[in-house]
Amino acid sequence: MSRADARRRLAAALLAGGSLTAPLGAQASLSAVERRLAGAVDARQPAALALVERLVNVNSGTLNFAGVQEVGRLLRAELDALGFRTRWVDGAPFGRAGHLVAERMGRAGSPRVLLIGHLDTVFEKDSPFQRFTRLPGDKASGPGAIDMKGGDVVMLLALQALRDAGLLDRLSFKVVLTGDEEDSGDPLAAARAELVAAGDWADVALGFEDGDGKIEHAVTARRGSSGWLLRTTGKPAHSSLIFRDDFGYGAIYELARILDGFRSELAGEAYLTFNPGVVLGGTTVEFDPVQLRGTAFGKSNVIAGDAVVSGDLRTISPEQLERTHRRMREIAVANLPHTSAELTFQEGYPPMAPTEGNQRLLALADRASRDLGLGPVAATDPNQAGAADISFVASRVDMALDGLGMKGTGGHTVEETADLATLAIQAKRVAVLLHRLDAQR
Repeated sequence: MSRADARRRLAAALLAGGSLTAPLGAQASLSAVERRLAGAVDARQPAALALVERLVNVNSGTLNFAGVQEVGRLLRAELDALGFRTRWVDGAPFGRAGHLVAERMGRAGSPRVLLIGHLDTVFEKDSPFQRFTRLPGDKASGPGAIDMKGGDVVMLLALQALRDAGLLDRLSFKVVLTGDEEDSGDPLAAARAELVAAGDWADVALGFEDGDGKIEHAVTARRGSSGWLLRTTGKPAHSSLIFRDDFGYGAIYELARILDGFRSELAGEAYLTFNPGVVLGGTTVEFDPVQLRGTAFGKSNVIAGDAVVSGDLRTISPEQLERTHRRMREIAVANLPHTSAELTFQEGYPPMAPTEGNQRLLALADRASRDLGLGPVAATDPNQAGAADISFVASRVDMALDGLGMKGTGGHTVEETADLATLAIQAKRVAVLLHRLDAQR
């Protein structure tokens, strides 16, 4: 059977019958092998929690290359033990530590599943937040506990359960654990080349971020995140001459006109935001677009000669991104007298658009969760889901689902706290989901 035929059969199986949309009372119970999967997760949970603690206690801020590599070494050993072929991708070409990539091929024609995680955190070596600490109520705090070392262990725990139940060989897997998700390397195309190649291979992609932190949610759509930079110029002169036909309005008024044009014409569209994060203007301006800092000099009695603003742009689909780019450019070129404007867009994370395939996969995950007695799983509001690595492959696979990691609160802050009970819940959901992907192909 060709890969195209296999993908069509998988999609058709998931669409066929009312099994994915039947009322709760009509759903089938767990099979014997699925009960074994759940039992295997429970048996391995203590060791999995210990691994989370070990990982969290290794500082792996994105720019701590040695720490990122150490987390990769620990996870590589776990994947090696599961029979994966593992390799480390050197990050020197894109200025980062690198990535861990693993693969394990199953039987011919088996579903091809890409599992996505990351090794780095936002907490660098100088952060005061460095250690895993147990808290009352089956909680724990620690840097990267939910974003996303806990998610990496959910992935491993599900794979271990499949191996224990004799099911691991029934699917083909590639695992990509990036070392720079929190601060991507440059050029971005090089930094995500391994992930994109894996997406081209896969039928299904699963991401193990924590999503919005709610155990009853998974992510079917994420907004992309990119940047924009606007520079304007005016004709410097004494302030008493401003607005005259021969001197015009100056750089700052031109900048204000464009920003207000963005606001008045584009604000309010569903899932679209564009935030001006830093602004400088005056007689002269020096601005570092990498560090997002600079200086400006001017006087209140001089028409501003230069102004600059840097911002971000978030959209739900490539079509919305392209349409927004076009309209922003149109607004920027309608210049006030004796001014000019240059608007440029920076490459960033693409959107993970909502698709029928993603919704089918969510339905299968929801059914698995209900049959496990773990409650329903619904889609996260895309406004609550930031950019993530799965967005680079979502358009390349038939189905994608994210937010499958350990849940908690306070991500990206020193209040990051994991709900440890969700580790086993998520691993059971994923293990049964993966089994059913194979069973229904």
